[in-house]
Amino acid sequence: MSSHPKVFYGWWIVAACSLGLFLSTGPVVVFSFGVFFKSLIQDFHAGRGAVSFAFTLHNLAGPMCVPLVGRLIDRFGARRVILTGTTIFAFILVCSELVGTRIAYLYLFYTALGVVSGSSSPVPYGTVASRWFDQRRGLALGLMMLGLGIGAITLPLIAYRLVVVFGWRTAYATFGCAVLLICLPVMAALIKDDPREKGLMSDGVVRAEGAERGEHDLEGMSWRHIWRQPIFWLLVGAFFLAGGSVHACVLHMPALLADRGASAQGGAVASAIVGVAVLIGRIGTGYLLDRFLASRLAMILFGGASVGIALLWFGSAGKVGLFAAFLIGLGMGGEGDIIAYTVSRYFGLRAFGTAYSYAFGGFVLGGAAGVFLMGAGFDSKHSYTLPLGAFFFAMLIAAGLMSRLGPYRYAPRRAEPALGVANAGAPIQA
Repeated sequence: MSSHPKVFYGWWIVAACSLGLFLSTGPVVVFSFGVFFKSLIQDFHAGRGAVSFAFTLHNLAGPMCVPLVGRLIDRFGARRVILTGTTIFAFILVCSELVGTRIAYLYLFYTALGVVSGSSSPVPYGTVASRWFDQRRGLALGLMMLGLGIGAITLPLIAYRLVVVFGWRTAYATFGCAVLLICLPVMAALIKDDPREKGLMSDGVVRAEGAERGEHDLEGMSWRHIWRQPIFWLLVGAFFLAGGSVHACVLHMPALLADRGASAQGGAVASAIVGVAVLIGRIGTGYLLDRFLASRLAMILFGGASVGIALLWFGSAGKVGLFAAFLIGLGMGGEGDIIAYTVSRYFGLRAFGTAYSYAFGGFVLGGAAGVFLMGAGFDSKHSYTLPLGAFFFAMLIAAGLMSRLGPYRYAPRRAEPALGVANAGAPIQA
């Protein structure tokens, strides 16, 4: 009889990572910023531009610091980075009670959150999940990212109630306490950097007694080698263009539809449809990545998103506008899984943390640039037509870049799992 449980421990890793992303900087800071916006304006007696600049500082600090996070992951392990970064993140949130009434203090608060955002981003969690899964890596990444999607939908609603009842400082401090008391203990108890710590290999294959470290688990290029690969920068460019396009459309969606006669309720429905599409995209893409070439799947998702952008570009509203929102949300949801998966398959796991951090940083930086350009384009022409046309072509270029990837360099293993753990995590072979 095998002493190993029937449920592969890697799925507990995925659950812990999903919880970490649920209470990460994305849902708590980024997706909830609009809820805090008016309270910040009133408390600091500042204009919208001045308060928005705090969010801009956060979005600039994050992509600038995330490559350092990737290097720390490759050197010290993702577990240490996650636990240390999450503790600092929670401490900064709790310290919101000490933020003064000068706008400079708000800028310092959001900049500090941006600096540590990489340690609670998908980068360290994706590194852990990729180490634990090979044949089902896509599904594991999709389920992991589900926590981020659910958090993006639910935490703004919770934040709204907290801000109304207690104020914005206490709302942030409450989230900080939740991270310390719920998230941190669970991750400390469950997250392990490597399946060998449980006597396993990826996908639940039992490691033989006295076996040396599996070469496949450490297979991959060094960061110095990856840096010189044209295909890496091709990926970063594709994610930058796609990230900018979908973020610009999603964040400006309510305003865009309102300009075309939609009610406030219609804008809310569009946002909800985007949220549902993002969730479907995360799980569905993760499942399909284990069965189809990632580059082809990306081309389909990017192509679908470009169709959605084209519908908005030609002035669609009503039900057609909602369908466009769904297509764009689907592409946005799938991109998060595709970034981690493609990096692991084309460059391996040896320097995965560093490579993934640059790719994910490009995606986030593209999103920040896209949202700004969308707003600037509207201010210049009093219409979204010009930026929508630009983002339509940007998505097509991104899809074209993905078509140049070719076959995987580090494809999934096809070996049968060891006796007694056939259901532990590896897919059943036909």
